[in-house]
Amino acid sequence: MENTVKPADVTFQNRAYALDALRGFAILMMVFSGLIPYKVLPAWMYHAQEPPPTHAFNPNLAGLTWVDLVFPLFLFSMGAAIPLALSRRLERGWSMQKIILSIFKRGFLLGAFAIFLQHIRPHKINPSLTTQTWLIALLGFFLLFLMFVRWPASWANSRLKWITLSAWVAAVLLLAVIQYPKGGGFSVERSDIILVLLANVAVFGSLVWLFTRSNWLLRLGFLGLLLAFRLAANSDGWVDWLWSFSPAPWIFKFEYLQYLFLVIPGTIAGDFIYSWMQAPKHVDENSWIEKPLYNWTKQRLLSIVGLMFTICLILLIGLQARWIWQTTLFTLTLCLVGWFLLSKPTNETEILLNKLYLWGVYWLGLGLLFEPYEGGIKKDPPTMSYYFVNTGVAIFILIAFTIIIDILKQKRWVQILVDNGQNPMIAYVGVANLIWPILGITKLYSWIISNTKTSELGILRAVVYTCVLACIVSFLTRKKLFLRT
Repeated sequence: MENTVKPADVTFQNRAYALDALRGFAILMMVFSGLIPYKVLPAWMYHAQEPPPTHAFNPNLAGLTWVDLVFPLFLFSMGAAIPLALSRRLERGWSMQKIILSIFKRGFLLGAFAIFLQHIRPHKINPSLTTQTWLIALLGFFLLFLMFVRWPASWANSRLKWITLSAWVAAVLLLAVIQYPKGGGFSVERSDIILVLLANVAVFGSLVWLFTRSNWLLRLGFLGLLLAFRLAANSDGWVDWLWSFSPAPWIFKFEYLQYLFLVIPGTIAGDFIYSWMQAPKHVDENSWIEKPLYNWTKQRLLSIVGLMFTICLILLIGLQARWIWQTTLFTLTLCLVGWFLLSKPTNETEILLNKLYLWGVYWLGLGLLFEPYEGGIKKDPPTMSYYFVNTGVAIFILIAFTIIIDILKQKRWVQILVDNGQNPMIAYVGVANLIWPILGITKLYSWIISNTKTSELGILRAVVYTCVLACIVSFLTRKKLFLRT
């Protein structure tokens, strides 16, 4: 029996909470993956190319684990957010010059974030982790917070600008005096590679969207050129030389742009999401279901959610076990089931899900076709299969979160993910530069390590750290204190 609702007022979607949830899921899983104990867990708990017990890097070892998945999810969500952010600036009347300047400003701030963060990581300051090390790391966190925090609008005060400026000056002074165990002080070469990659794809992904925002074919054409560039770089010649060349290798390399294979498909999904957000919706606050009446029942919607996560799980199990043709056949069969479940959309949200799903199947199919190429799917060095399979997975998880949040109206189920997705930079730095220093100064850090040496307790320790961090970030988000670049 179909769900029925009473007439309701027309509203507009002002934020893509499902996208926040996807980003929050990615960042918390990224944090958790960095906290799990080494050597003692099954291979699927680590990067596929760094199996236990030695974790020696083996570039010839193909496979895909959940750990390999989290960074692509974050990159995809970054790409999907680009149309939302830049479209609003265009609507506010920003000139192209001002928008381009803001794009490069963001790249600069991400680069500065990457360099400063790597200089204040506790294990970089001193692997011995003395009390002084913890104090410097904690000081670095508070300086980083004051440098990049976006204060609530209600706190608007000229003195806050002086606090931010003073934090930047203090950060420069700290970098000027800090010394490291192996000698030397500040160096632009000492940077967080993940944030450097984010800086590159944020700039170039934004520019690509800005100049192709009205022409998907042109955007896909750019993706084709990038594909040719990426494939030709494997052979001797000028393309290979250019791919490896950089005027400033500490901040930019052409090879970083290959991660646009995740970001640009994300911008296409972001275009769908933005159009959906602009469409009027009729919502009954006392109902789980949005007006106009849904053709899809609650049972059908829950089946879609289950199917999306099932496809992702099958891919992780099958590709890691190297059951390639079986995984491909089973996955395509499940995708056919999904095609029936997501067919015949009747309103804007169902149409959004249908479009996202068709694109997700396309990218996933492309990734599975590329799987035998380059020796199988690998995170490092990243293969074409890695990019496109993970793009499909990201879209499927986004569909599941959209149903949970925007149709079933159960945002509370994933509220912790939404909060962390809105404030990912604090989540990224919070364990090493906030939680650990506090524990280190209070002498609890060593005690916890010495009493959680088994695999079970090591996992529990990682879970507790991640949950504590998630709660801290959620608290700051609700207080409207955001770290922004």
